[in-house]
Amino acid sequence: MDKFIKKTEDNLPTLAVVVPCYNEEEVLAECFMELNSVLERLITENKIASGSYVLFVDDGSKDNTWNLIKRISDDNSNNERARGLKLSRNCGHQMALLAGLSYVDTDICISIDADLQDDIECIPKMVEKYMQGNDIVYGVRKDRSSDSFFKKTSANLFYKFMSTMGVEQISNHADYRLLSKRALAALLEFKERNIYIRGIIPLIGFRSDTVLYARKKRIAGKSKYPLKKMLSLAINGITSLSVIPLRMIAVLGFLTCLIVGLFSVYVIFRKISGETVTGWTSLILSNFFLGGVQLLCLGIIGEYIGKIYIESKQRPKFIIEDWISGKQND
Repeated sequence: MDKFIKKTEDNLPTLAVVVPCYNEEEVLAECFMELNSVLERLITENKIASGSYVLFVDDGSKDNTWNLIKRISDDNSNNERARGLKLSRNCGHQMALLAGLSYVDTDICISIDADLQDDIECIPKMVEKYMQGNDIVYGVRKDRSSDSFFKKTSANLFYKFMSTMGVEQISNHADYRLLSKRALAALLEFKERNIYIRGIIPLIGFRSDTVLYARKKRIAGKSKYPLKKMLSLAINGITSLSVIPLRMIAVLGFLTCLIVGLFSVYVIFRKISGETVTGWTSLILSNFFLGGVQLLCLGIIGEYIGKIYIESKQRPKFIIEDWISGKQND
């Protein structure tokens, strides 16, 4: 590790800021202006190298996002500060982020959403933490005062539930983080298609630290993460990183068998004692209950089997349709 730190002391690290975008035409220009300003300041202060840049990843947007990325890149072609990656279709936030990280060629990279709700003033702090020897620096929200009651409650339940299900992740951390070159290489070693990056990063195990910040309001546009997508992300995270739901099915099956066994002893005792066992209603209800439990268990098992089926095909995670390297004739 000391050898790795010494390299960054002798040579300023290059930084790539990876920005996944989906229908972000309303915020894109301001997003680049703000991020470019931070990069310029860090370069001037001799904290990062001049070869640093912003990489926008267009996740199959249906609006003018890609044309704006090309325009921004054209305007900054002299310093190659803006680059772009266009996916052939919408693959989802996690896959778009992974695509951008796969094309990074710098010493460190920072991922951030285009809406700039995450405080960009944390970027210099993250770089400083990296220079202190950390391979991973998490951007963590220090409070949720800006969220609605529903958003705040659902988010807290989300982190608690994921923790209960055995998914290791940093609370109140989304995808705002810094990765060193070797931490990124380790992340890319995870080959699964159903990927939950927030849960995989802690598995890398390299030295890490956190930077606290207050989340801002979105500068324009609408959130691309409604409740439906949040639930989908949670299900994907749990089934991709934990087998606890499958173990819960086994425990539930054991408890059900135990209860049925005890109830059978009771029924036999009543029969031997000559008492008529009535209870058509309870019998029907128990059948419905057991039927519902079986369907739920089959659904959970099916989720895992579906992931195995998709993984076994080994299809590409994403397909690149276009690429802007900074030099327009590249």
